Amino acid sequence: MKITFYGHNTLLIKIKEVNVLIDPFISGNPLSKDKVDLSTIKADYILLTHAHQDHVLDAEAIAKANDAVIISNYEIAMYYQKKGIEVHPMNHGGNWDFKFGRVKYVNAVHTSSFEDGTYGGQPGGFVIEGEHKTIYIAGDTALTMDMKLIPLGAKLDLAILPIGDNFTMGIDDAIIASDFIACDKILGVHYDTFGYIEIDHDEAKRKFFERDKDLMLLEIGESIEL
Repeated sequence: MKITFYGHNTLLIKIKEVNVLIDPFISGNPLSKDKVDLSTIKADYILLTHAHQDHVLDAEAIAKANDAVIISNYEIAMYYQKKGIEVHPMNHGGNWDFKFGRVKYVNAVHTSSFEDGTYGGQPGGFVIEGEHKTIYIAGDTALTMDMKLIPLGAKLDLAILPIGDNFTMGIDDAIIASDFIACDKILGVHYDTFGYIEIDHDEAKRKFFERDKDLMLLEIGESIEL
């Protein structure tokens, strides 16, 4: 499993030669728009955690260019189905076996609406099991006790958590979240894109290290392999 970071909450996960794109926000991201060429992004599936513009801005264009399937909650899926895109709707607690692996749609505490005001359903996260690895993509969320349910059904190899604060968890709550989900290997996302969510990288890594945890902060375009 190879995971490439494209800024904010945008990730490309390669599982079994299948390209799974998460929350594509590139063309409007001041940190990535000049570093990532949208035309080079290959996606077989696109997973959307919620409907906010900084998570779905490039979903339609990339989906149509790649004939990709959008996976999200029912409301978001129907929004894109009306645009002629193939979709797979899910909802909280549901599981489905895709060709790249098993996906569970889990709770997140946030809001969700499209830029045009259309209701985007309830936000969520994803637990993905593929190539004998299991990862948790929290999406935009506050710290929630529901996270304690995740390790009851999955042993995580990596958790992808928002750490920018203000709109989501900050560093301290993300550390508690890592305890709740029983995962000490964390990939931080949703930070530095805007002034509201700028963080001190050294302090963030230090706080995780002091709790015997590994916080990874990737450069745009950088990848890790599990």
